Amino acid sequence: MNSKTQESVMQPKQKLSVLITILVVLSVHVVAFAGAYYTGFSWAALITCIVLYQIRGFGITGAYHRYFSHKSYKTSRLFQFILALWGCSALQGTPLEWSRNHRHHHRYSDQEEDIHSPRQGGFWWAHVGWMMSMNAAPVEQRIRDLEKYAELRWTGILQIPVIAGVGYFTYWFGEFLGPEYGTNGWQMLIWGFFLSTVILWHVTYSINSLTHIWGQQRYQTGDDSKNSFLIALFALGEGWHNNHHKFPSAARNGFFWWEIDTTYYVLKLFNALGLIWDLRSPPAKAYA
Repeated sequence: MNSKTQESVMQPKQKLSVLITILVVLSVHVVAFAGAYYTGFSWAALITCIVLYQIRGFGITGAYHRYFSHKSYKTSRLFQFILALWGCSALQGTPLEWSRNHRHHHRYSDQEEDIHSPRQGGFWWAHVGWMMSMNAAPVEQRIRDLEKYAELRWTGILQIPVIAGVGYFTYWFGEFLGPEYGTNGWQMLIWGFFLSTVILWHVTYSINSLTHIWGQQRYQTGDDSKNSFLIALFALGEGWHNNHHKFPSAARNGFFWWEIDTTYYVLKLFNALGLIWDLRSPPAKAYA
């Protein structure tokens, strides 16, 4: 990484946070792959893995990203809290941490200060290295619009029972289905929780890395953000990254009918149910 990006010195508390991140990421990967090998395969486990990947993925795309980071729609304080816990289930930190890093990325996209730019640090740095390095410059900017809510400040603690609850549910579900469906609690815990977490992590990371390397640019944004149909399919619509960098406050990343954006479809459903409102649309010039 460029030395200018490394000027900030990590405090002991920040170094401890990075160490915990390293241990969690490595441990979950080992348990996921070793566990999948030893517990074997079943269609029930695979389907549960895919479904929980999609559900928890929305906690990142629809909650952490489009709501907490960019405020692309409005909601009640109660549903805001539900969205926060929903995002916590994905094991990607709290809404405050995630939004702080993401807003910083948009402010300095692909510049020297960007915490996860392939232009500055290469693919692996943008993918995972930036959050596992003791030399990375910590992001310290305030996010007062989120910090003012006590329940959001407490998500650092609240995420623990949420994550544990998802893990327990998968184990219980496997036991509930049992041999009749060729599964058991341990297999479902591995596939439904650990393996789906690893897949979700890398799909999320690919937005930081691959969509700044591979794809097409519709808009001149001053950075390397690109659109990718393939990544959009896996990332619930987040692959339309160049669209997003041009108009980051829009509730939809896929601006045209053929740009599949699963997250936006769910947001439209929530809007119809009255759970959220005032979805922000791309401006008319986006289609000019």
